[in-house]
Amino acid sequence: MLTSPYSRPEFDPYGSNDAPSDESGHWKAPLALAPVTGQLQIPGSKSLTNRELVLSALAAEPTHLTGALVSRDSALMIAALEGLGAKISGAGTTSPTVEPATLDTDTSIDCGLAGTVMRFVPPISVLNRGTTRFDGDEAARRRPMNTTIDSLRALGVEVTDEGASALPFTVHGTGSVAGGSVTIDASASSQFVSGLLLAAARFENGLTLQHDGEHLPSMPHIEMTLDCLEKRGVTVSTANLDGKDGLPTWRVEPGSINGGTFAIEPDLSNAGPFLAAAMVAGGSVTITGWPDSTTQVGDEFDGILQQMGAKIERTLAGLTITGTGEIHGIDIDLSIGGELTPVIAALAAIADSPTVIRGVAHLRGHETDRLAALATEINRIGGIARETADGLEIDPSDNLHGAVWETYEDHRMATAGAIIGLRVPGIQVEDIKTTSKTMPDFDKLWLNMLEGNA
Repeated sequence: MLTSPYSRPEFDPYGSNDAPSDESGHWKAPLALAPVTGQLQIPGSKSLTNRELVLSALAAEPTHLTGALVSRDSALMIAALEGLGAKISGAGTTSPTVEPATLDTDTSIDCGLAGTVMRFVPPISVLNRGTTRFDGDEAARRRPMNTTIDSLRALGVEVTDEGASALPFTVHGTGSVAGGSVTIDASASSQFVSGLLLAAARFENGLTLQHDGEHLPSMPHIEMTLDCLEKRGVTVSTANLDGKDGLPTWRVEPGSINGGTFAIEPDLSNAGPFLAAAMVAGGSVTITGWPDSTTQVGDEFDGILQQMGAKIERTLAGLTITGTGEIHGIDIDLSIGGELTPVIAALAAIADSPTVIRGVAHLRGHETDRLAALATEINRIGGIARETADGLEIDPSDNLHGAVWETYEDHRMATAGAIIGLRVPGIQVEDIKTTSKTMPDFDKLWLNMLEGNA
């Protein structure tokens, strides 16, 4: 079968346009009763959308985006940039047009739980001629922000934070910043690097940024940032990225940021649960529009899922995954893309051999402590999962059973529960709507994929 476009799935197996839920509101994860077959259109990349929105607000001329993600995270970014004086027409659509921010106002910004907002927008706010107060959800106040705050102070910007090095805090902008050289420890998140690089061309002297830490996670996200900058006409360079001959270093030259028209790729990380579904249920799923080359870390699913037993083919139609229902454990370092961990962990919980996931200690500082959350929920349903210093160990279990799968306000925890629920009867996902952070109507698209199983 061919699924309908993402935004308006036509199939409604429950006769309501809503996911099934119990009396508590928990989402009853549907079982896969037959192999899945379908083509799926995944909405635009959150990471690319929010990077392009930031650059559009800082550009010298208007920008038109196509294929942009419509989600809570992108709505929060749009609201933040509008608060700084950007004019955005078509907000809430996949094709917004952005007129650059005036950066001449006092404003308050709601970061929600969006890491890109709380880490990308503060470096912009140093260019604002006014005060910019940042706050967010209660869970956001627990996310590490000391690196952002310390880096702004290193640039000579006044930041008041009540001594907490976390949200809420206020940036006292003066309209300009000299830039120069800054050294940070970005071990907790590559977003600390990307946030500074995105704004750096607007600093008077540009920016030379060095990372002084034991670990630098998610390098593909930094490469994505550099690629976005270069496509906007910004001159960037790098040195010592392997850390062998000195500190990893990025240099952004001062200059204007071009506007124009830019297309957003589908979110390949959000494709992960649907790729996993083909492995759990058997059958084939095609993700349309999969790019031939990309900086998105979700592209790593290709090689990883093949190691776990899938067959993957790239065609003009997109990327097609075929599974048999057999899933093999894997020993893997996911430091290149920790956001893939929930999908891999969900598959590991129902695999036929042990899995070791390494290099993802930084996931403890995401929407929730994802390592603790994954271990807790897998064990809650009868699985065998252990936290390690930098990851997880997951063993096969013959005792998997239904239970409430808590989501911790984390969209990737919710989709992990949906994956396991394809195989294990009685999985009840506590808050499926948290997927709206990056994929509104995930539950409806998931059910649409399973149409042939009704």
